[in-house]
Amino acid sequence: KKLCVKAAKEHSIPKDLNKVLENKVMETVLDLSHVKLSAVEMMCLGDTDSEGIVSQSVSSHSDLIPGVYEGGLKIWECTFDLIDYFSEAEIEFTNKTVLDLGCGAGLLGIVALRGKADRVHFQDYNSTVIDEITLPNVVANCINKGRRMGSEKNRKASKPPSKRPRKAEGSPDVLNRCRFFSGEWSQVSQLLLSSNKPFSKYDIILTSETIYNPDYYSALHNTLAQLLDKNGCVYLASKVHYFGVGGGISLFEKFIEEKNVFRTNMVKTIDEGLRRCIMQIAFKDAC
Repeated sequence: KKLCVKAAKEHSIPKDLNKVLENKVMETVLDLSHVKLSAVEMMCLGDTDSEGIVSQSVSSHSDLIPGVYEGGLKIWECTFDLIDYFSEAEIEFTNKTVLDLGCGAGLLGIVALRGKADRVHFQDYNSTVIDEITLPNVVANCINKGRRMGSEKNRKASKPPSKRPRKAEGSPDVLNRCRFFSGEWSQVSQLLLSSNKPFSKYDIILTSETIYNPDYYSALHNTLAQLLDKNGCVYLASKVHYFGVGGGISLFEKFIEEKNVFRTNMVKTIDEGLRRCIMQIAFKDAC
């Protein structure tokens, strides 16, 4: 199947961080601040949705429109599975270079930043998602007041949402460790690998609920092969099966086996509700 190829773009971080949080309603989950998604949807029905993804998603009653909108306006449950796993397995992010691939709200990358990752890059298919959700979330979690990035392991239950827009009072040093990209995976890889900016491959790639569509497996596999450091590691969270779109963990595992580039290890299975898994992926010849 020929897929629509959305060009890659790097999003610059505005100098005035307060602009990023302007008119944003924040909520808290697992001690992480994030933009209230329903408020973003309401706002994006106006002028801020240059891609038209919100209106198309609303009119088609769909969380996914292949090649148009790939689900970044919602926080999917496997994201929380992966955050729990980081804690349980004591995954070490200190001084690592991390990619949050198909980032949506960017919570996985934000957890890596809190874990003192050296650099974290965020990628989502849709530029609206990066501008209206990912970037504001990273900024909100970089604010000194009340919560200092990288200092807390405290992950209490969700707190009531804060209705007031927060003021960005700075940890610009944390934002200096971040880059933001939108576009289709192969295009983003090309942009990174051909850029004049210095680029080193990722020690850790985090990705959640990105294998729902088998049509994307080749692009995803190639992206991981091109961007992962030779001794790096991918943590992929997924439902066992995605009804309606046909993807799932066994199908992707089989795809990886056939390509014979990576080895996989199922590190966790969650049986409550719809069965979910966390898979670790590394190069076959890695140490």
